[in-house]
Amino acid sequence: MTEQGVRWTAEQVLALAPDDASRKAGGRLGGAAPWSRTGGSASGAVWGLCKGSGATPYRTVVDLTGPAYKCSCPSRKFPCKHALGLLLLWSAQGLGDPAEAPDWAAEWLAG
Repeated sequence: MTEQGVRWTAEQVLALAPDDASRKAGGRLGGAAPWSRTGGSASGAVWGLCKGSGATPYRTVVDLTGPAYKCSCPSRKFPCKHALGLLLLWSAQGLGDPAEAPDWAAEWLAG
């Protein structure tokens, strides 16, 4: 949840997409299947690893207070489909109890 304690709606998430193709691609990643090690903090961040075509999953983190996005994918779109998918997953079902961010997410959030 955000600091205000409210998850966004799918419509709010999809409004962040840079184009229709990103909305569609993000929507396909909005379920739990491609994601692992997802979590969120009480201070308003969500993160997760998204399985892609390569051997290493994409590291995706979103600071909900901005919002601001960081993903290890090579996309030039902002936010990328992985950030949109993570936000859609969070908006639909949450990401569990608040937790401490993994090092890779905490580094970016602190910056």
